[in-house]
Amino acid sequence: MTTAPTTPPDADIPRARRHVVARGRSWSLRVPLRTAVVVTALIVAGLGLIVVATGTGTYPVAPADVLGVLVGSNTGFDRVVVLDWRLPRASMAVLVGAALGMSGAIFQALTRNPLGSPDIIGLNVGAYTGALIGIVVLGGGYYATAGSALVGGLVTALVVYLLSFKGGISGFRLIIVGIAVGAVLSSVNQWIIIRIDLHAAVTAAVWQQGSLNGLTWSQAGPMAALVCVSTIALVAMGLRLQILQMGDDVAGGLGVNANQARIGYLLVGTALVAVAAAAAGPITFIALAAPQIGRRLTGSAGVSMVPSAATGAFLLLASDVLAQRAFAPTELPVGAVTVVFGGMYLVYLLVAQGRRA
Repeated sequence: MTTAPTTPPDADIPRARRHVVARGRSWSLRVPLRTAVVVTALIVAGLGLIVVATGTGTYPVAPADVLGVLVGSNTGFDRVVVLDWRLPRASMAVLVGAALGMSGAIFQALTRNPLGSPDIIGLNVGAYTGALIGIVVLGGGYYATAGSALVGGLVTALVVYLLSFKGGISGFRLIIVGIAVGAVLSSVNQWIIIRIDLHAAVTAAVWQQGSLNGLTWSQAGPMAALVCVSTIALVAMGLRLQILQMGDDVAGGLGVNANQARIGYLLVGTALVAVAAAAAGPITFIALAAPQIGRRLTGSAGVSMVPSAATGAFLLLASDVLAQRAFAPTELPVGAVTVVFGGMYLVYLLVAQGRRA
C-alpha cells in the first residue's frame, strides 16, 4: 500500500520572482518587484534626509519651510540658507555616493569578489597622489586639485590593468596587483608630504580625509554632468556586466567579447571613482559596502547598478548628516565617518569570507 505525498510535486521548485513591467512605444523595462520597492524606499528615505540636512544647523529651518523653499512658495531668507548654502552639499553627497556605488558595483562584478572595490585596489590612493602633485606643482585650488586627482586615478587604473593583464584579466590578480600598487603609492604620498611645506601639507591632509565642506553649485553642476555621461555609457553597454559575472566562457557563448567589455567597464568604473575623488576627496568604503548592501536588500544573485547607486547615495548622505550633527558645532569630514563604519563592515566581510573558505 502506498501513501500519497504530503507535499505537492513542485514544492522544491523555486518560485519565479515577481516583476514590475513598464512599456512605451519602442521600449520596455522589466524590474523585480523587490528591487523596485527597495530602490523606491531608498529614494524616499534619501529625500527625507535632504530635508533634515538642509533644515538643521546653526540657523534652523523647519521641515515645512524647507519644502516651501523647494517648491518655490518660501522666498525669504530661508531660501538663501537652503538653496545656496546647504542644498549644494546635500546634492553633492547624493552624486558622489551614487558614483561610488556604481563604481564599486562595476569592480566587484568584474572581479566577482566583494573585496574588489576601488578602495582596495588602490584607485583612491592614486587619486590622492594626483591631488598631491596638483597641490605641489599647480599651487592647489579646487579645480587644479580635482583635475590632478582625476588624472591620478586614471593613470593608476591603467598601471593596475597593465600589470595584471596576462592573456586576459583575472579578478583575483587584479585585486592583488591593485593592493601592491596602492601600497607603493601610499609610500610615495608620505614622501611627498614630508618634502612639501607646512601649508601645502595641511591642505593635502584636509583633502585626504574626504569632505563635502564648502562645495557649491559650481562644483555640483560638472559632477552631475559627468555622472550622467557615465550612466549613459553604462546603459549603452546593456546587460554585459551581468553576463560577465557568469564567467568568460558563458560570456563567449552568448556572443560577448569578455576582454573588450571588461575594458569598457574598467574605463567607466575608473572615471566614476576618479570624478568622485576629484570632487570630494578619497571617501573610502562607500564603493566597498554599497553594492553588497544593495544586493542583500534586493535579494539578487549578483550586484546591480541601480540598487548600488541608490544605496551609495543614501549611505554617503546619511554619513554626512552624522558628520555635521554628531559633534555640533564641530563638523567632521564625512570621510572620517565612512571609514569608521566601513572599517567595521570590512572586518565583517573578511570574517565571512574566511568562514566560507
